[in-house]
Amino acid sequence: MKLFVKRDLDGFFGLFIDNLVQFLVIISFCELFCGMTGENSRFLYKMILPGAAISILVGNLFYAWQAHRLARKTGRDDVTALPYGINTPSIIVYIFFVMGPEFQKTGSAEAAWKMGLVACLGSGVIELVGSFVAEKLRRNTPRAALLSTLAGIAIGFIAMTFTLQIFQKPLIAMLPLALVLIGLFSQIRLPLGLPSGLLAVTLGTALAWGLMLLQRAVPSAPEWLTFGAASIDAVKAATENVGLSLPVWSGEALWSVAQNVQEILPLLSVIIPMGLFNVVGSLQNIESAEAAGDSYPTAPSMAANGIGTIVAALFGSCFPTTIYIGHPGWKSLGARAGYSTLNGVVIVALTLTGLISLVAGIVPIEVGAGIVLWIGVIITAQAFRAVPENHAPAVAVGLFPAIAAWGAVVMMGTLMMAQGRSLQQVISPTVEVTEAKADDAPSEGASSKGGQKEDLKKVVAAVENPHPTAEVNGFLVHGLLLMERGYIFTCMILAAVSACLVDRKFIAAGVWMLCASLLTFLGAMHAYQVYNGITFDFLFRFVEPVAGGVYYRANDLAISYLLCGLLFIGLARWASSQPVQPHA
Repeated sequence: MKLFVKRDLDGFFGLFIDNLVQFLVIISFCELFCGMTGENSRFLYKMILPGAAISILVGNLFYAWQAHRLARKTGRDDVTALPYGINTPSIIVYIFFVMGPEFQKTGSAEAAWKMGLVACLGSGVIELVGSFVAEKLRRNTPRAALLSTLAGIAIGFIAMTFTLQIFQKPLIAMLPLALVLIGLFSQIRLPLGLPSGLLAVTLGTALAWGLMLLQRAVPSAPEWLTFGAASIDAVKAATENVGLSLPVWSGEALWSVAQNVQEILPLLSVIIPMGLFNVVGSLQNIESAEAAGDSYPTAPSMAANGIGTIVAALFGSCFPTTIYIGHPGWKSLGARAGYSTLNGVVIVALTLTGLISLVAGIVPIEVGAGIVLWIGVIITAQAFRAVPENHAPAVAVGLFPAIAAWGAVVMMGTLMMAQGRSLQQVISPTVEVTEAKADDAPSEGASSKGGQKEDLKKVVAAVENPHPTAEVNGFLVHGLLLMERGYIFTCMILAAVSACLVDRKFIAAGVWMLCASLLTFLGAMHAYQVYNGITFDFLFRFVEPVAGGVYYRANDLAISYLLCGLLFIGLARWASSQPVQPHA
């Protein structure tokens, strides 16, 4: 098989645009949520991006070599390499639940970067170990349990995030979205045979710069008409990052934070499930490639993915790599192995020279949002399609904790951003809100004595308040918060229990519930504490709550899970004698 064929160019553009969007997301979100701007941008452009590029190159070269090896073994010349790149769900999850919270807590971009390294390394180790036990894992865990959690993340933290970006700047993002949907849903060949992702990004970028020209030519143009215009200042700022940036060994930084076990424990509720998702997702994508005619050995294919993620962490990247979904799509394009090699080389060239920063300055993130939105939609659809038909309700059950977690994150983010301001001021900070008149306030004599006593009783010790009843538009705030803590475990367990009940595996369902009870008792699920006004944190069983805060141990939920588990196990013998009723 040739090193490069003409149709590899089509495959390259599809994979490159996908990877490019991942880099744009990393740049945008690390700047917004992890403080990696100004002087702290060195963590992004000198550490994270070069490390990510090296991990992509390592994987792309391996999978290209693997494709040539399979071609020689089978005597074929139509073998397509497994697609590979940065894991999109991991980017979103690690920024929102590992790096972002660490930056909010410490105000340090370096601390956020180090925590991201630990999460990435942990995911890589799980992926590497998982390569040897993937088959056993698949046999003992209902597929609905893993895919429903991923679908919940896809709906809230991938698809919804980028949908909002598209609708916020429709003049530059809506047409690119339409092109993506045409190319990926209709699967028709577009003019000149160009990939829909490339056309979408090109068109959106042209629209953004067209709005900038309109803004300059017609200064009186209404703001809504030029909203989303590209910025020359952003391009000038991006040029400051252009220059050679070789990967930096980050082992010492990893070791410095890895020694603090207390800091790492809360990350396990994110690292372990995401690592398992990557294992199962990679396994499914290898199976998908086999169904398309390219049979790759499971263990080395998945081990290479794990090694790629470990390399990423050791050289400064916080984001795991993965075998991508869509091998049959690249095969249908006629791509072979060259598209994989070319993608790795181009990504490395752009990143190590700093030109990726210039691309980010020229190409607005919103124009590539449609591609990532499509990924979120496909992940969600796959969760329902790739399970037995009667397990679809189990997938649906597993979505609820993730959706609740998304609501909790939105609520907490709004409170953090508002800082006492009204909704009107949050939307438009320049608008002045009329102050309440002095005579509208209650007189001093009319003040509640109870209220005065409350002010005097500023509690020093933490207060356990397991049943707060505060509501936001009908949603219990406490319910949102307890569902958010360890929600990835909750999604997986509830979906697994539901799938086991569908299959009448009552003992297995009981064991899953006992696991939920144990995790809740230990504080990995549901337990939380709020202190310093806005700080929202895990509360593990043997950790004392912060003085002056409010906390919830989730003892009632731990007992409830335990009772449910005992009920399922107790019913197992009786249920086995019951006739199977046809589903409605």
